[in-house]
Amino acid sequence: MQRFIQDITYHIVWAILYLISLLPWRVLYCLSDVVAPIIQRYYRPQLVHTQLTESFPDKDEAEINAIERNFYHHLCDLVVEIIKQCSMSRAEMMEHLTFSGHEEIMAQCNSEHPLMLIMLGHVANWEWVASLQYWLPKVHCTQVYHPLYNHVFNRVFMRLRQQYGGETIAMRQTVRRLLTLHAEGRATVCGMIADQQPKWEAIHHFGTLLNHHSAVFVGSEQIAKKVDCPVYYASMTQIKRGYYHCHFTPIVLQPKTQPDYSITDRYLQMLEADITDSPELWLWTHKRWSRTPEQWEEKKKTQH
Repeated sequence: MQRFIQDITYHIVWAILYLISLLPWRVLYCLSDVVAPIIQRYYRPQLVHTQLTESFPDKDEAEINAIERNFYHHLCDLVVEIIKQCSMSRAEMMEHLTFSGHEEIMAQCNSEHPLMLIMLGHVANWEWVASLQYWLPKVHCTQVYHPLYNHVFNRVFMRLRQQYGGETIAMRQTVRRLLTLHAEGRATVCGMIADQQPKWEAIHHFGTLLNHHSAVFVGSEQIAKKVDCPVYYASMTQIKRGYYHCHFTPIVLQPKTQPDYSITDRYLQMLEADITDSPELWLWTHKRWSRTPEQWEEKKKTQH
């Protein structure tokens, strides 16, 4: 019975989102403008303000407030843009998000390097990057995701992310699935968002990001070194409201030659550069720095 109710709820939610998505862009953005000040007041304002202040100590209060205000406007734009995905055509999506550097990735995907990894962050509209499959029709595009606790919205996001023809891989299945695809010699590109804060048991390394010691996922680097596959960074910029561009830059082409964690640290450097250029485009509502190296060291001592 519970599964039946979830199925019905999912179809109702999808129908509502689809109908909303049929509204013109200007109407959706008007809704975003109306809601943004309300969201700014009630959705983690203190967390956002604190993280911005700590990340940009050279900026004065007026500059921090401006970034904060622009961030919440972008966050609300992001929500309506994700909803708009429900009914966007192939041509419309390829107009609103363009790519460069993907030709190099396609050329690298061969019998020697059938697997390519792309590291990105929660910058601009990362959800639209799944449309890379449109630009690389001869490559199997995959993306790693963390399943949502809410069954209904998990199905909604799965549908949105897979509608371009790619494959979503649950985080716990990432290594096994990618190694299988690599063993098969199938030309595969996998996108990994690596700027979330890992749980304690998943922490192996602290890098530096925006004046903070940052616990970071190292799974991308571990997989890259295991199969010696090239790693690229996806840099997303906003052209104008609702229009983005994603450029791929190599982080490393021969991972096995690199010292441990150097790939991850290079990723953090490139991510920081993007955030510094357009801080309002990063997802500041994440609790990014609630875990410290000192706490991590203490936990390791108690485990032993």
